[in-house]
Amino acid sequence: MAVAVILLPVVIASFVSGCYRDPEIPIALNEENVKFYVPQGFPAPQYDFSTNPVTVAGFKLGRKLFYDPRLSRDNTISCGSCHQQTVAFAHSEHRVSHGIDGLFGTRNAPGLWNLAWNQTFMWDGGITHIELQPLGPIGNPVEMDETLPNIIAKLNADSQYRLMFEAAFGSDTITTQRITQAISQFQGLMISDNSRYDQYMRNEISLEQPELNGLATFRSKCASCHTEPLFTDRSFHNNGLTPEPTIMDAGRMMITANPADSMKFKTPSLRNIAVTPPYMHDGRFNTLSQCLDHYSGTMYPSATLDPQLTSGIPLTPQEKSDLLAFLATLTDYTLINDPRFREQ
Repeated sequence: MAVAVILLPVVIASFVSGCYRDPEIPIALNEENVKFYVPQGFPAPQYDFSTNPVTVAGFKLGRKLFYDPRLSRDNTISCGSCHQQTVAFAHSEHRVSHGIDGLFGTRNAPGLWNLAWNQTFMWDGGITHIELQPLGPIGNPVEMDETLPNIIAKLNADSQYRLMFEAAFGSDTITTQRITQAISQFQGLMISDNSRYDQYMRNEISLEQPELNGLATFRSKCASCHTEPLFTDRSFHNNGLTPEPTIMDAGRMMITANPADSMKFKTPSLRNIAVTPPYMHDGRFNTLSQCLDHYSGTMYPSATLDPQLTSGIPLTPQEKSDLLAFLATLTDYTLINDPRFREQ
């Protein structure tokens, strides 16, 4: 049962501004702290929340759905099973996603943040709208393997859900669109904009010299694909990984059927990268050092290899050390500790 609390105005103000840090203080949701905002320096979002306005009732419903294993066929796997808040809504210590019946997917479950800025979703960009994104894992036979009619029947059998849908949408009718809109309200507010990097860019703190050196190296050697402030160009690249012979994942080509997209995968955001191992679309690397060694090493030759990576990215040991220091500044502990996003 939710406990009503009164928050001091200063606490509410700091929370809304992205500076709230104390995970032990309960949060009474209100129209201010479930309001979508565009952080300073961010581009315009792709998703238009005017078509799905975030409300307290909608956010609470989306949160309940996100953590409900009844969205899976055997009632064991929820969205939150593979997207854990303690690791920025990535999948801790799992190379690939784990689904029902102990089954394994073929790709690493990415972290969830700044989704309203996404033009496409999934490693191959096969989904192009935030409201459609939940349907991918729900219908995937090795993830949640459930049908929408079954989910709607389960939710209709729960009187609390009917009350929550009525509060969020004005009637207790449960539809696919309302389910995905509520989840989108919840996920869409997972905004990552208060890392040490962000605070530095807002002139609130100073970075240490190795971090500044790493930022300079990053901007000269990495930023063309991992573009600030989202730290992704939201495009698709073949980054020279040796193909996995047992999986043969063709990446973007599986969606477009265009051979020019073979082995291309979406550029992941580097925000929160220090807390979201393993890395790459198939989770093959356990550490960021391994990632840097890959990029500074020999690329797997193929017709679709990104031209920028033909000879790799030359990095000295010192540059690698500085890059690791900088990448650690991208961790947003405000998001990781935000009590709004915890399972209730």
